[in-house]
Amino acid sequence: MSQLDSILEFNKTFVESKEYEKYQTTKLPNKRMVIVTCMDTRLIELLPKAMNMKNGDVKILKVAGAVVSHPFGSVMRSILVAVYDLNADEICIVGHHDCGMSALDADSILHKIKDRGVTHARIDTLKYSGIDLEEWFQGFSSVEESVRHSVEMVENHPLLPKDVPVHGLVINPETGKLDVVLNGYK
Repeated sequence: MSQLDSILEFNKTFVESKEYEKYQTTKLPNKRMVIVTCMDTRLIELLPKAMNMKNGDVKILKVAGAVVSHPFGSVMRSILVAVYDLNADEICIVGHHDCGMSALDADSILHKIKDRGVTHARIDTLKYSGIDLEEWFQGFSSVEESVRHSVEMVENHPLLPKDVPVHGLVINPETGKLDVVLNGYK
């Protein structure tokens, strides 16, 4: 049985037994916060528990490394939608120790891309279009500096109201301990 078939089989039972009822909430976050964090599997349940968040409390955006890399990319757009349309009054960028993005090597990723069948011609087309894949796939050396950079990217966005605090935190993926990098109230 494929993973998709397994998911759909489970889902049928989940819906028929009305398991969804215990997760029902509104689309507006109760704690009026949007969190940008990493897609690391260790954080799926740990991060909300470590921050005392439950279903319906916050909007959570998950991206590699919790990185806000472009002021007009989809992550920043989602943050602005959360602020203007979904009543989020605070933003929190949460990176984590032992992040895969800290060890990400562009050459290694590009080698794996080629191994999976993407041709040199396709890669060259991107390069000729002005896309620097080495930069795009580059990781970071310090999670704290990466969080600072993402906070600054969000804080300085021309469409973000100045009264919205932007916090920067780093979580330990083993213990859940949070360290403050930037306190948006200060």
